[in-house]
Amino acid sequence: MQLKINPENPQLRLVRQVVECLKQGGVIIYPTDTTYGLGCDIFNPKGVKKIYQIKQRDARKPFSFICRDLTEVATYAQVSNFAFRLLKRYLPGPYTFVLEATKAVPDSLTTRQKTVGIRIPDNAISQLIVTELGHPLITTSANFSGDGVIQSPETIDDQLERMVDMVVDGGVSLGHESSIVSLIDDRIEILRQGAGDLSWID
Repeated sequence: MQLKINPENPQLRLVRQVVECLKQGGVIIYPTDTTYGLGCDIFNPKGVKKIYQIKQRDARKPFSFICRDLTEVATYAQVSNFAFRLLKRYLPGPYTFVLEATKAVPDSLTTRQKTVGIRIPDNAISQLIVTELGHPLITTSANFSGDGVIQSPETIDDQLERMVDMVVDGGVSLGHESSIVSLIDDRIEILRQGAGDLSWID
């Protein structure tokens, strides 16, 4: 099922259809400020398991997730004063920040080191989805492992589309994955250079 949502002014009634799908364990393809993402409710084991199957990903390698705002980030990650200043400056934006996880994060979404990747995309649709859902949404690029990223619904692989419950059409995205930046122990480390300016990192 494809659902076209206005990227500038998302229709609340349509977003609530997406949220209902997520609450029932559905997996969706949805727009972010970087690429189209594959997502589900982080607290729905059925959806999480399905995404691991779609991505053919090792269960020991967790996915990042999208938060509504910095207050929600602090529920799921330990945010020091140093990290807070950076998050406040660069989010919403095309970055995934790696922080120490709190006990609120499901075990399936934390690394062995008890860290977690969080995002707040600069995208009205994904922001409204997590706001209406009431908690974070898994985010991983909407493709099979090893394939190129998806920039628009028109380029979604037919097989992939059949494997998900809903495709949210929010127009064309940037087409580059987010930059991943670790802030563990208040040390800045670039783990993946992607979208977004990284010149602020020495």
